[in-house]
Amino acid sequence: MPILLEVTLKSVVLIFVLLTGFAYLSLVERKVLARLQARIGPNRAGPMGLLQPLADGLKLIFKESVTPAGVDKPIYFLAPVLVVVPALILFAVIPVGQGPAFQLASDINVGALYVVGVMGVAVYGITLAGWASNNKYAALGGLRASAQVISYELGMGLSIVAVVLMASSASLADIVEAQMPGNILGWFVFRQPVAAAIFAITALAELARAPFDLVEAEQELTAGFMTEYSGMKFALFFMGEYVKMIAVSALFVTFFLGGWSGPFVDQVPILSVVYFTIKVVACLLLMIWTRATLPRMRYDRLMGFGWKVLTPVAIANVIVTAFLIALGVPGYK
Repeated sequence: MPILLEVTLKSVVLIFVLLTGFAYLSLVERKVLARLQARIGPNRAGPMGLLQPLADGLKLIFKESVTPAGVDKPIYFLAPVLVVVPALILFAVIPVGQGPAFQLASDINVGALYVVGVMGVAVYGITLAGWASNNKYAALGGLRASAQVISYELGMGLSIVAVVLMASSASLADIVEAQMPGNILGWFVFRQPVAAAIFAITALAELARAPFDLVEAEQELTAGFMTEYSGMKFALFFMGEYVKMIAVSALFVTFFLGGWSGPFVDQVPILSVVYFTIKVVACLLLMIWTRATLPRMRYDRLMGFGWKVLTPVAIANVIVTAFLIALGVPGYK
């Protein structure tokens, strides 16, 4: 099969899976939150509410799209696209299974650098949406987003540096291979617990999820950068957030939970996709549980926690990891 056709087919399948996953992740989140709050949740559209994502999609498609006076129209319309595209292209380097059939560009030797770069670009859509909306609440939301992401992406990048040092490679395929010494203790979540904790915390901040959802804090900023968006433009922001949740969970699985590895994957390669999916779903459920459990942080504490705690700890972790590797300590060779 020509390589161009192969890459196109894989990309189409991947985007279809991600868009379906986004639709049903929103339903799962509403169901789980309802259970945790002793409510029933959506149950009217279809059996057990399974058609609720379809009903929500149709509502947003046919809803009147209002463009407020005074907005910067080119940037106002471009901003939702800038939120969705980085979330989708993150998957280009994530190995979702064993073998080339389940990988797009996982073997490139700058995969980790690509991830850090794309994660940094994603905030531009939110910042520009806030600026172009000609609304003080949206502008404050955009400013908060840029400050929050700059404060936390340094810690995330340093946690990835520790993983790259352990694997001696920036290729995500090699990072998965480096976590397979034959048992679960080879996963970097056990060999790099500090880096795993920092990545998990900074991922919530990058996603602007609770307890770091100050970007769209409804009690203070109505809906933050999304205040002036409606219809399909609002749906694109919604899609970008949930696809990025899936992508960040997939990255955590790849960096710290052994990726697609698991029992009998050599005999039955399709099992690797099953293991990868189960791990990603577990991470997503943990993210939803966190939202239902923890209160929103105060903004000054959020910034202080990023610069005064996470960044110094991440730098110290990289230095200690480098020393342990240089000394040839077992588990760090």
